[in-house]
Amino acid sequence: MCVGVVQRKLQSGPSADGKPGGVEKARLLGLTPKPTQTEALQQLAACLVWLGVFSFPLVFTAGDLYTKVFPRSWHEVEGKGTLCQRTVALSCGLLAVVVGQICVLTYQALRRGGYLGSLKAIQKEGARPYDYWEGVMTHIGQPEGILLLGAYLAVTMTLGLMPASYYSFEGGIQWHYVGMQLLSQDFLQCVMHRMEHKVHPWVYKQSHKPHHRFLNPRIFDAFNGSLADTVLMILVPLLCTSRLVHCNVWSYMAFGASYSSWLVLIHSEYHHPWDTFFDAIGFGTAADHQVHHKLFVYNYGHLFSYWDRLLGTYKSPSRVKQFNQWS
Repeated sequence: MCVGVVQRKLQSGPSADGKPGGVEKARLLGLTPKPTQTEALQQLAACLVWLGVFSFPLVFTAGDLYTKVFPRSWHEVEGKGTLCQRTVALSCGLLAVVVGQICVLTYQALRRGGYLGSLKAIQKEGARPYDYWEGVMTHIGQPEGILLLGAYLAVTMTLGLMPASYYSFEGGIQWHYVGMQLLSQDFLQCVMHRMEHKVHPWVYKQSHKPHHRFLNPRIFDAFNGSLADTVLMILVPLLCTSRLVHCNVWSYMAFGASYSSWLVLIHSEYHHPWDTFFDAIGFGTAADHQVHHKLFVYNYGHLFSYWDRLLGTYKSPSRVKQFNQWS
């Protein structure tokens, strides 16, 4: 009952004598007022970006829609299939990633426009000011980013360099394989990431250092680094993961779309509405990754904090004095 009274008082406006009220009083007392119904709905709507990220494989596997849309010669694949069938698999994979990126870019635009709740910068110095469309063009135009990833997919898929299962359209999305791919990719990426930092100063300078010029990154800085960095930290783990986890084309699409989108989202300059939940289950948050950009020697993992916790290199954003706290 006392808590309810306090919360009602906190939600009231400033008093007549100008003393702080509402959110400001909550801040001073160390309490957090409940979000309004509108804010709660906006935050829930923001979380739908994840449904959008997976939308391409979800839609085409629902009721086996792909069998009604694609000619049988496209999806009835034996072994690694023909060049035409491999090209279809590649095209679907690229479209899945593109749809995921469009959803993330739309999410960022809506957030900046104030349509998905209030924004809270991760770092106390605030988010870097920038033009949204400049950020979009920088993001999609990085040769070491989406273009290099697309080239990797084109070569490995069309030349038949992937395991045969990756060309199969049967079975729908195998979610356990998607999870295994994300775990494998992030573990290997964490290892490569730490090696780039620690093996030799020359290696760091030639590969990862260009990405670390962003001490207060924005969401569009995810793939802004160097060709060597992308090859070592993303492509090598991708190739290894494809050998460790054998799945069908729909699972590979779901993995690719979620992985590429998640890498972008963890570079956000703002806290995400799902951060509290992600942090509780060991999923990587934007604040976790901002710790790495700010301090360099912590949080080498990207999608998960498990590896850093095991290695003793995890640092909670709540322990970084330059950061605002998310609650």
